[in-house]
Amino acid sequence: MKKQPAVTAHTKQNLIDSFWSLYCEKRLEKITVKEITQKAGYNRGTFYEYFTDVYDVLEQIEQSLIPTIEELPPIVMPNKNIDMPFGMFMSLYEKNNKYYSVLLGDNGDPAFASKLKNSTKPIIKQAFVDNNKGIMSYWFRQNKVLPAEKLVALIYELMENGVMNTVS
Repeated sequence: MKKQPAVTAHTKQNLIDSFWSLYCEKRLEKITVKEITQKAGYNRGTFYEYFTDVYDVLEQIEQSLIPTIEELPPIVMPNKNIDMPFGMFMSLYEKNNKYYSVLLGDNGDPAFASKLKNSTKPIIKQAFVDNNKGIMSYWFRQNKVLPAEKLVALIYELMENGVMNTVS
């Protein structure tokens, strides 16, 4: 058991920060434990108390950035408008900007975007389900301008791929 949680948390964060500064400059496979520990001012043994390898450091960073469904605020769609909850995602991005800008960039981890999308998909799907009555009401008020099959396919497509992929 760790005797000084504040010190161990600080040590781990120093190692993460050292890794991150290296990751911002070069590809993951080019980063060594030796570089991280030298930059952070610790020995290799200290590194291995917290991480198994450099891939584990990245994985732990990514896991800390991907919100769980419980951490995401509920989506409120006022007046039954199907507006995408950009504010929620922008605040999440702003909070973790230093990491997201790299991980979602050209030299970032391609799997991270998918992990992030999959973590937020359930809450967006739930918002569409909760507001399905509004969509149906609108459809009926518009005299069912789309055949029912196309409406169902459109709702499914929106839930699966979002607005931007559906429009194109």
